[in-house]
Amino acid sequence: MDILWAVLNMLLGLVGLVVGGELLVRGAVSLARILKISPLVIGLTVIAFGTSAPEMAVSASAARNNAADVALGNVVGSNIFNILFVLGLSALVAPLVVNSQLVRRELPLMVLSAVLMYLACLDGTFSFREGLTGMVLLVGWTVWLVIESRRSEQRLLDRALRESTEGVVDDKPLVPVWLALALALGGLALLLVGANRMVAGAVSVAHMLGVSELVIGLTIVAVGTSLPEVVASLMASLKGERDLAAGTIVGSNVFNTLGVMGLAGLVSPAPIPIGTQALGFDLPVMLAVSVACLPIFLSGRIARWEGGLFFAYYWLYVVYVFLDQTDSPYFTRFCWSMGLFVIPLTIATILVSAFGWWKKNRLRRENS
Repeated sequence: MDILWAVLNMLLGLVGLVVGGELLVRGAVSLARILKISPLVIGLTVIAFGTSAPEMAVSASAARNNAADVALGNVVGSNIFNILFVLGLSALVAPLVVNSQLVRRELPLMVLSAVLMYLACLDGTFSFREGLTGMVLLVGWTVWLVIESRRSEQRLLDRALRESTEGVVDDKPLVPVWLALALALGGLALLLVGANRMVAGAVSVAHMLGVSELVIGLTIVAVGTSLPEVVASLMASLKGERDLAAGTIVGSNVFNTLGVMGLAGLVSPAPIPIGTQALGFDLPVMLAVSVACLPIFLSGRIARWEGGLFFAYYWLYVVYVFLDQTDSPYFTRFCWSMGLFVIPLTIATILVSAFGWWKKNRLRRENS
């Protein structure tokens, strides 16, 4: 009976995730039109911050209870998962068209926030002051983003009014504001509850099957706290809201490094100690995958093969961590394989993406 209840929990969680993702995307797009801001900004703020609520709860609780590895690992692991797994899977479902604003402003900020977090951790601790700095930066960025987006949308509306033959542009929202807000909040609540149920059920099943705590932590729990991002991005990709999908990932990563880690530093009774493993491997990997987005995003499009490569890289990362933590005899052989195949493949991908960006700019100059 226990395993039946666990499976039922997983199924209910899955239903909550699917329905919640559908409602959240519908509500968010309507809300963007009502507030006269772009869907990209909604993805960068409302959806990204909301779907990062599980990470914030886990890291804040861990920091208060002196579980430093959990607090830091949750942020770093979620950022790696968001870029490699969620972005990769979204591009596999449908190639993503990347908004030029995202490339010019928000993507560099995501990389910069990762760099700032790494620099803050270099002395072996993450303090209250560093946490407060992260929170202030996050609030300032959010306010500026909304104000700038409203100005941009108003300029577009004014231009449309001038160019319209009738002098009237229909910018009325498809639904009333209260309904758009209810859809977005209701969808977000269903996402969080669904993720909770699915993780609880999966952990119970794993325990019954004798799977170790390490494997559960590396897979079920790590994926579980990021399930809202997975579903929100996939739903947005399937419904053709490509800006929403990419914006959710970038916004979520900025929120994780500045907000989630910032709050952990604020509520921790003492500076959060940073282990040598995190400084030597996990934080550099987070930086590397963030920087790797730059040449791929510059081309203005994330192709299916690039998404597939990101998706495969996530599972290679999981295997690496698992073999390392279990002192597997295959660890050295795996590292050699990574060096022989992954590094050349990554360099080739960056070169192809850079060439695509150069070719696109060349054609634009020739046509202008």
